[in-house]
Amino acid sequence: MTLPVNPLLSRATWMHNGDIRPYVFVRPENKIDAPGTRHKLDWFQYEPIYKNPLDLHELPFAEAIYQIEWKSFGGQDLAIPRWVFYDCAAMPGFVAGFAGRTEKLPKKVLDILGYSTEHEWCPISLFIITPTMHRGEWVAFDLCSINSMLPKEEQFHGLGFLSKAFGLWYANVQQCSGMTQWGSPALKLHSHYGHLEIIGSYAPLHTHATTMTYRCEVNTDCWEKFFTREPDLAFLEKYGPTEFQINPADQASMKSLQNKIQNQEGPFYLSAGEIAQKGLKDPLTVYRLKQG
Repeated sequence: MTLPVNPLLSRATWMHNGDIRPYVFVRPENKIDAPGTRHKLDWFQYEPIYKNPLDLHELPFAEAIYQIEWKSFGGQDLAIPRWVFYDCAAMPGFVAGFAGRTEKLPKKVLDILGYSTEHEWCPISLFIITPTMHRGEWVAFDLCSINSMLPKEEQFHGLGFLSKAFGLWYANVQQCSGMTQWGSPALKLHSHYGHLEIIGSYAPLHTHATTMTYRCEVNTDCWEKFFTREPDLAFLEKYGPTEFQINPADQASMKSLQNKIQNQEGPFYLSAGEIAQKGLKDPLTVYRLKQG
């Protein structure tokens, strides 16, 4: 059965016939009350597939999730060990993404993941988010998809962005924090879920010190601009450029901004529109709230 399509998602043709659906991989106690009610959105119309990580029958599905994660991040020394996935994601948090009906997925996808056709559904993306002690705030710490292993012409349009969007929408997330590396293509996705505040510009506690830590109030108006590429007039009205920039190739610029954050000279923000237009290694303007 094909459901009505939001025009914004017209290029994401894989979403529209029910052969690829969102999945929710959480233990029963962590199921979301009244899912998808905080943010008014008509993007995700198919009922999610539910998987229980404590059920041994779901191990093949979990193994495919591991394959996506390891093959996406292993080369960057960012892949998470199995115990971290279990202890820090499946047990306390919320794991979601999209899964394809195995018999309808390209054979290449199944071969990459080592997945058997005997299983009805095969995961093709992964998003992990965990609630924090700060009421209403969740930390996102993993987002990846099969797209990173496929040539561009065979990719599922918008899969990574829509995987995080689904998780934030379904779990009714008010405020989302997370981490990504300066110069990473992931920043082009993460900057579109709400106005992106930099709460840390340098992180020597992390495996990669050139990691930025961000926070945003989830705002679905910003999601639309990921697809339309329209200017975010609300951002430009609220925030103005400062005299300094972050250079992804210059740790001194990261440390300088980190000191300003610690001196409470912020808050500081990045423009999703500028990030979308610039190259990954280009310097980025730092913004702050306009006065008056």
